[in-house]
Amino acid sequence: MSKLDFTGKTGKPIVVVGSLNMDLVMRTPRVPVGGETLTGHEFSTLPGGKGANQAVACARLGSRVRMIGQVGDDGFGKTLRDGLAADGIDVSGVRTSSVAGTGVAMILVEDIGQNRIVLAAGANGALTAADIDAQASVIEGAALLVVQLEVPLPVVQQAIAIAHAAGVAVLLNPGPAAPLPEAIWPQIDILVPNESEAALLAGIPVSDAASAGAAAQIFRQRGVGCVLVTLGAQGVAVIDAAGERHLPAQVVKAVDTTAAGDTFIGGLAAGLVEGMSVDAAAALGQSASALCVTRHGAQPSIPYRREIQS
Repeated sequence: MSKLDFTGKTGKPIVVVGSLNMDLVMRTPRVPVGGETLTGHEFSTLPGGKGANQAVACARLGSRVRMIGQVGDDGFGKTLRDGLAADGIDVSGVRTSSVAGTGVAMILVEDIGQNRIVLAAGANGALTAADIDAQASVIEGAALLVVQLEVPLPVVQQAIAIAHAAGVAVLLNPGPAAPLPEAIWPQIDILVPNESEAALLAGIPVSDAASAGAAAQIFRQRGVGCVLVTLGAQGVAVIDAAGERHLPAQVVKAVDTTAAGDTFIGGLAAGLVEGMSVDAAAALGQSASALCVTRHGAQPSIPYRREIQS
């Protein structure tokens, strides 16, 4: 049976291994040039981090979710844990570091909706493969493992290895983009990069559905089962054993693209574990992402399933 056949896995959680950050968000008319001081708009402190965002998206779109990660012993860490728990996410796998503070993301959001992000990893960077080993039974009991690259690569590799050995499907969002060891590729069932991540990993330019398909074929030759390249306003390119397809994006007025990709992944993951086809799950992710970009912030912008259905 394919690992992407989720029959019999009803009730098993999606397990997300990844980052938890506090986002310090400044809205600005534009990005300042070097040496310039620019008067911005409002400032806000919002829960974020790719791992936590994806966990929230999975939960709000209908899935049972467990989060594995690390925060600092500080106010930001407590706020992040409490926020996940309020969305029904099991946070028993979220450790509190005694050596590092909670991760922080500095985010500038321009009036046109584009964002620019700088990360300070904090406790995310102090997570270890041994911490993942301590959660091995949680990963082995998952319907799907979701991972990103905002925690150290050895942590990601260990989580993927545990899942792969247990027959648990693995979804990797390779962001922020970084080279991956060859041994990891055949253990990835679903790869979801954006254009820049696909270009870096494949070694070719990626700017549209055709070039995304070419990059995806490189990933499939390395052993990945299914590739979805997110192309922003151009939609999503889907490439798997059934061939290549292009799913156009829904047209909306974007005010903030923060967490749009994470929301797409949450919808994709939630749809898959419900038994949807890859294309139908991707369409759910697109609908959720389209609603997300019409709102401000990371986790505050992630929609609930009922909002999409209405």
